[in-house]
Amino acid sequence: MKIEIKGLNQIYPNGNHALKDIDLEFSTGMFGLLGPNGAGKSSLMRILVTLMKPTSGIVLVDGKDIQKHRKELRSMLGYLPQDFRFFTSLKTWEFLDYSGSLAGMKNKKERLSEVDRLLDQVGLLEVRDRQANRLSGGMKRRLGIAQALIGNPKIIVVDEPTTGLDPDERIRFRNILSQLSQHDVIIILSTHIVGDISSTCQGMALLNRGELVFSGSPENLIKQAEGHVFKLSLTSQEYELVKEHYNVISTIPIEDGWEVQIVSDEFPEFNSTVITPNIEDAYVYYMEHKLQADISE
Repeated sequence: MKIEIKGLNQIYPNGNHALKDIDLEFSTGMFGLLGPNGAGKSSLMRILVTLMKPTSGIVLVDGKDIQKHRKELRSMLGYLPQDFRFFTSLKTWEFLDYSGSLAGMKNKKERLSEVDRLLDQVGLLEVRDRQANRLSGGMKRRLGIAQALIGNPKIIVVDEPTTGLDPDERIRFRNILSQLSQHDVIIILSTHIVGDISSTCQGMALLNRGELVFSGSPENLIKQAEGHVFKLSLTSQEYELVKEHYNVISTIPIEDGWEVQIVSDEFPEFNSTVITPNIEDAYVYYMEHKLQADISE
C-alpha cells in the first residue's frame, strides 16, 4: 500500500497559506510528521482523512484519488483527531462498541471481544463501565487511540496523539504504534513533540510554515547534526556570552557554573566537546539553526 501526495496546497479564506506545494510518499510502516504548532500538520491530516478538500493538488492511495473514492478510503481508515470528541452519555465500552459498528464490524460477538481487547491494550479495561465523560484527560486520549484502532484499519492517522498524556502513557502509546507498524498498515503520526518520533519510524518529514523542509529517515536527520552538537562547561560569565551567540539545547547547573549543550556549525571557543546527537538535538539543529541560516543567506 502507498500514499502519494502531489503538489498539495491549502489556502484558507483569510489568506493563510497553510500548505505550500507539498510532495510526499508514505508506504507500509510508521511515518512521523513533525513541526511546530502552526506548521500545517493538522491541515494535512484533515485532507488525508477527507475531512477537507485541498485548494489544489492531489492525494492518491494505491493510485486512487481520495476525493473520488472517499467511501472506500474511509472504510480502511482509523483516525484520531487533535480535538477528539465522544458521546458523553455512553459508557467507555459502549462508545468503543459504537465506533466498531461505524467501522463496519457487523458481528456483535466479535465486536465486543475486540472492544475488550483494545480496552485492555490501552489500559482502560478496569474502567470499561465508567461513563466516557468521567474519564481523566489521559484516559480520554487513550480511548481515542482505541477508537482509531478498532476494525483493523489499513491506514491509521493520529494527530497530536500524546497531548495530555503523562510520560508513562506516552511510552505505552508509542509501544502500541510500534507493534502495529510491524503489520501491513500505514501509520501517520503527526506531532510537535520531538520525542514521539522514534527509531521505529521508517520515514519522517518536517513541516515549517506550511512548507516541507525535510523528508527522509530519522537517522538521516540525525546525521545532518553530527559534528554540530557540543557540550560546554562554562563559568557564569561565559554562559551569558554563549546564550547570546548560540542555540542552547539544555542547561544544567554544576559546581562552578553551567554545563550547556549547544548546536553550532563551528567549534565553539570554550571548554567544549563534540557529542553524539539524538533526534531532539537534530531537530533543534535543523529547525532553529540550519534552516534559519539558509533563510538568511
